Amino acid sequence: MTKLIPIFIVILSISSCQNKTKENVINSGDKEFSLDLSAISKKMIELADLHPKEKVLLVMAPGHFDEIVGELKAEIVSKNAQYLGTISVSEAQPDDWSTPFTREGKGKNDTQLAQVFKDVDLGIMLPGAGPMHQPYKVLQGMLEESNKRTIHFHWAGAYDLNGNLLTTDADKSEFYQNVILNTDYKKLGQAQKTFEDAMRNSTVRVTTKAGTDINFEIGDRPVTKQDGDASAKRAAQGLNLIDKEIEIPSGAIRVAPIEESVNGTIAFPDADWAGEKVKGLIVTIKAGKIVNIEAKEGKDAVLQEMEKAGEAGKYFREFALGFNPMMPIQEAVIPWIPYYGYGAGVVRLSLGDNTELGGVVSGGYVRWNFFPDATVMVGDEIWVENGILLK
Repeated sequence: MTKLIPIFIVILSISSCQNKTKENVINSGDKEFSLDLSAISKKMIELADLHPKEKVLLVMAPGHFDEIVGELKAEIVSKNAQYLGTISVSEAQPDDWSTPFTREGKGKNDTQLAQVFKDVDLGIMLPGAGPMHQPYKVLQGMLEESNKRTIHFHWAGAYDLNGNLLTTDADKSEFYQNVILNTDYKKLGQAQKTFEDAMRNSTVRVTTKAGTDINFEIGDRPVTKQDGDASAKRAAQGLNLIDKEIEIPSGAIRVAPIEESVNGTIAFPDADWAGEKVKGLIVTIKAGKIVNIEAKEGKDAVLQEMEKAGEAGKYFREFALGFNPMMPIQEAVIPWIPYYGYGAGVVRLSLGDNTELGGVVSGGYVRWNFFPDATVMVGDEIWVENGILLK
């Protein structure tokens, strides 16, 4: 793997946490790191740009972030907004999270719960909550047909260079907190908008030394810019589900190219497919669909996974590019990709269902693939060279 060196790294101080409790201290090996949940909560509510009387619901699993509930409640109330309570996605529902609103939702089916949630303006999805959990799933399903919005506050998403999920230890927690608190969100949004404008009337080409060489056009497809803007104004302008689900940390643009415009080859990093290691995988795509598969090892596993995925497994899904200069590839003993590839210069080329992005491929299957050393050209301009964001 070619060593990746970011154009620049912003080094800023991290706010300290005054009170160490089991909920906000992360231990890994000999290192202990105290999360500043107060500062993180203030930043989230700042990015939400809460208006008086807006109704806010928290969704999470009990665990290491329990103290953030009180911090967020205080910030919500300080904006004269309404805290509706906190719904646990596990069997355990702490008493101090419960309110008449959360109790009203208990035991409801999806349709009934959607009716309970009809007046929720903002849902904040906290660690441990995911689309597999009913409250999250129901709120997410309401995003496209309303001006509701959610903040998706992950505390995961670190991957090795082959796309294997890593544990979020003390070092990664310290890293993520710094990114959340100190990203220049205005500059991030400006950079993403400039890239979107460049793509509109041009062909985008992505290449790697391993053999990826694919091009596509986006036409008038919506480009989701994860720039941290979780305001009601932004939600009202959203064109698809993920426009209204704001990721924190922030950094990537995401788009489903026009399916018929996607042509070329993708050389995948070595990774597991259908539970087996696959090496040297190269797929050929024509008009958005995989028409040929070659691999040095494990081709049958690829075919097996795609067969199980159905028609969606044969289609190109999404192009994503990270723009946050505070999240470059980390050159540790084992290099790692921060937060789902939202850092500057990291490319994701995905397969599968792209309906949440405004595409036409359905079926539910999604496979992300990271390319930390790609070159991205828009027209005749190079934006990313060997994993380095130039513009």
